[in-house]
Order: sequence, then structure tokens, then C-alpha cells
Amino acid sequence: MTHPKTTRVAIIGSGPAGWTAAIYAARASLNPVVIAGIQPGGQLTITTDVENYPGFAEAIQGPWLMEQMKAQAIHVGTEIIEDIVVACDLSRRPFRLTLDSGAEILAETVIISTGAQAKWLGLESEARYQGFGVSACATCDGFFYRGKEVVVVGGGNTAVEEALFLTNFAAKVTVVHRKDELRAEKILQERLFANPKVEVVWNHAVDEILGQNDGVASNVTGVRLKNALTGETHERSADGVFIAIGHAPSSELFLGQLETKQGGYLVVKPGTTSTQVEGCYAAGDVTDDVYRQAVTAAGMGCMAALEAVRFLAEEDHARAHHPISHQEAEKIGVW
Repeated sequence: MTHPKTTRVAIIGSGPAGWTAAIYAARASLNPVVIAGIQPGGQLTITTDVENYPGFAEAIQGPWLMEQMKAQAIHVGTEIIEDIVVACDLSRRPFRLTLDSGAEILAETVIISTGAQAKWLGLESEARYQGFGVSACATCDGFFYRGKEVVVVGGGNTAVEEALFLTNFAAKVTVVHRKDELRAEKILQERLFANPKVEVVWNHAVDEILGQNDGVASNVTGVRLKNALTGETHERSADGVFIAIGHAPSSELFLGQLETKQGGYLVVKPGTTSTQVEGCYAAGDVTDDVYRQAVTAAGMGCMAALEAVRFLAEEDHARAHHPISHQEAEKIGVW
């Protein structure tokens, strides 16, 4: 019988939050283990040009950025397990992780960085043009549509916020909503309706995303819309399509064990990445329903690792029966 693997820090997920947490934990000599998950590298692996990650004057490719983070994590001492966590027992420490392969990991601390997935329409044409005119992030890709026409699909806060952001770049923004009223907050609706660049198409859904492929490159040329009341269709030209029907955090494993907020995002203590379970941390899009950026995810990964380092140091200090706390010892310079 194979004994469970033991580690001081287990990191679930391998996007910007996971790799950054690994880099910091490894540099603290904690020999972290990263369980890469079903989509190693996270959402950036399906992102082409990245222009808003600090440190790069020219656009870089999302998959390349993830490869570099992974290489850096390995370089400083991270162990990577190419597997999926299928069960996680956070009821007692060490936490027990069960992998799809049947292997088990006992971890003194766990950093959850499983990310979130954008909700898609499920169209074949949508998948075909992802990264070539179809996006789920206006903040990431809006800059590329300066002076062009774009379509935003959705009717909630996300859709309206994306549409308003895109008016900073696009010549025209068409919001397509399948009902006759928006779900977004009234103040956001007022801003949307007052913007001369915005047109709202009511009671319509995207039936297909249109584009061209010359054998070298693909690009979106428009959308075919279907009237939800009559079933009639018509086409509209567009240079880009932004799907804004929400995100789904990958938090299913932890439901019933960790507190969640609306949408399923994990709750952390304000200003930290600490969950209500001592020794368990959440970083990146699995807890962030506001920013959802690679750079903020990386920052939270750093926070989670530093919190885990301090937590374990406190435990080690207490285990050694020191008469004063780690924090007190730091102040007087004897730790």
C-alpha cells in the first residue's frame, strides 16, 4: 500500500495565483507541491495577446507567460504533480487531498487557486473564434478594438460594465440581450442608456458568430442574431464579440467545507487570503469576483504563500516551546 505524500504546502491549481504562490513558498524553503489541475496554466492558456501584465513593453502570449511562471516555480524548488484533486478533506490537519489517480497528499497548509471559468454560449462558432475576435474580458482585450465595432452579449452588471468600458475604445458598442429589460443595477443602466456609442438590441440572442478564415488567420466579421419572440434572424457586422454572461468559480470541491458568497466564490477574511479554516487559503479568481485579472491573481498568490509561511513559522516556534511568540521575537530581533 502506497503511503500518502506529505507536504508543508499544497497548491491546488496552476494559474497566475498558483504559480506565484509556489514561487514564494519555494523561496521560503517549504518545498511546495502544485497539483496542476484539469487546465494547467488557467485561463491565460486560451488567451493570445496579453498587453496589461507588468514588465513587458510588447504584447506577449498568454500560454508563454504561464510557461515562464511554471519554469520559475520549478527553478526555485517546486514539485509539480500533473493530476486533478477529486476530493479534499479540510475538517482536520493535515488536510487530505485525494487525486484522480488515487494517490493521496497530506498537507499542513493548502492554497486554493483553482480559478474561475467564463460562462460561454456554447456555440461551435464561438469556440472557433476564441482569441480571434471572441473574448470574455473587456479589460484584457478592449484596447485591440480602438475605433472598431463590437458586440456585448448579456444583461447583468458584468455585461453593462464591459460595454461601458469598451466605449473608451470602440466606435460603437451593441449590447445584445435575450429579454426586454436588463438585470443590471439601475445606475449602471442609466450610464449605459446615456452613452451615445451604445445601442441595445432587445429580445435577441446570438445564433452564430460570423467570421472569415483565409487559412492563415481567423477573425470575426459579425454575428447572426435570432429574435427570441419571432424566431427571425438577421446579421450585424462586428469586429469583436464579448461574452459577458458571468463567471463560474471552480469551488465545487470545497462547498460545505468553506464559506462562499453569491456566485460560489470562496470567502476570505478582508485584506487577507485566509479562509475560515485555519491553514487554508484562497487566491485568485476562485475568490475574486471583482477584478479577475492575471496581475491581481498573482498578487493574491503571493499573499497566500506569505500567510502560509508565517502560519507555519508560528507553529514551528510554538512547537519548540519558545517563551515568546514569533511576532514578539521578531520585534526584539531574536528570531
